[in-house]
Amino acid sequence: MFWTAAPLLVFIYLLVSTGTTCGHEHGPGVVRVVEGRDAILPCSLSTKENIVQKLFDWKKDGQKEVFLYDAGIHYNNGRTGQDEQFKGRVSHFREQLKYEQIFHIELLVELILKDRSGEKPGAAPVPSVRILNATEDGVLLQCVVQGASPKPKVEWQTSDGKRLPAEEPHVSERGGRYDVTLLTTVTKATSNYFCCVATQEEFGHEIKDEVYVPEKLFESCQVAGVFIGGWFSGVLTLAAALTVFVAAKYMTKRWGKSSGPQRNNSPSEQPFNV
Repeated sequence: MFWTAAPLLVFIYLLVSTGTTCGHEHGPGVVRVVEGRDAILPCSLSTKENIVQKLFDWKKDGQKEVFLYDAGIHYNNGRTGQDEQFKGRVSHFREQLKYEQIFHIELLVELILKDRSGEKPGAAPVPSVRILNATEDGVLLQCVVQGASPKPKVEWQTSDGKRLPAEEPHVSERGGRYDVTLLTTVTKATSNYFCCVATQEEFGHEIKDEVYVPEKLFESCQVAGVFIGGWFSGVLTLAAALTVFVAAKYMTKRWGKSSGPQRNNSPSEQPFNV
């Protein structure tokens, strides 16, 4: 299990009374959350009171507006000014504002990247993944993402989130919408589940789908490798045999020419006339 420290956040709680404004500021604090989960930012109050009509404000690094609530008006129902980084990601627990027995209020900050298919136009749909072929190098997988805007980042991952090497993506564009196709070749893994992930960081959208590669396909890859290796070995053996045969035939022909009848013009072998 991994733990990730959330950014430092300054919480400012302002208690508004009749004719008087009292400000209470809480210093920076580190919130630790399990990696991959939403963060809950708490703030303890010094009094037990109903704060529905009060004002409270969370900020990041003392400047970026995370969430501001003022007598029921906040960033999720019309208030402007929230930092782009937190838009659509923050909510509060309204019931905690009503009861005078509550000592603290909490703020929920969602993951930056999540499935926002129903929220954002142009959000990438669920990737279409399939097995194309089994080769001597492994199993070839294809991932297709269609109609996304802006152009998504597409990658293959293992079941535990490790990025896999892949070919260069094939990208086409029509009317501002992008289609992306990505191929990768995988080998046998612990689970044999492989995941295609499409991400559009511009508005925090991430969506994925996975495919399971049966054990038999990896076995067929080994068979293909043995077959191809045997084929090449056979070709090389045949080529070597042909080379030896041609060379032997050539040498035999040369030897036959050199050992046949020849003209004898030597003076010592001419007939002697008396």
